[in-house]
Amino acid sequence: MVDIGVLTFAHISSDHAVKLRYIFEQVQDLIRQHNPSEMAIETPIYAQNPLSMLKLGRAQGVAIAAGVVCDLAITEYLPKKIKRAVTGNGNASKEQVAGMLENILHQKLNQKYLDATDALAAAVCHHFQSGTKQTGTKSYSGWGAFAKDNPDKVK
Repeated sequence: MVDIGVLTFAHISSDHAVKLRYIFEQVQDLIRQHNPSEMAIETPIYAQNPLSMLKLGRAQGVAIAAGVVCDLAITEYLPKKIKRAVTGNGNASKEQVAGMLENILHQKLNQKYLDATDALAAAVCHHFQSGTKQTGTKSYSGWGAFAKDNPDKVK
């Protein structure tokens, strides 16, 4: 993990268009700062309130647009796929995802960034899905084979 944070809008106008511009600019700043070549993003699929879903989709759209303008390869993942990739359970809670991310990254995550774990989980999922293997990494036929070869990693 290189960076983690959440955008806050307390100091921003209540105008939705102004908030969208802020998201676009902040994502572009992060891209310029860290110089990635790819972006992974969660596809919003459901919200109880249709207006909330619309606003979330717009926010996602401007974040994707910021990546496209910066020539990033964009990959979208369904929430269940992200949760399954990180925890093994597509119905895992936000807290379970955060806990597994701490285990995977060997790093304690600050509770004030719990909302940022969705983005971090999308990045970890993308890494797992990319098919790149680290040098010297052994592949396993299943969890049992991994556990047998790595008893020190199983609790």
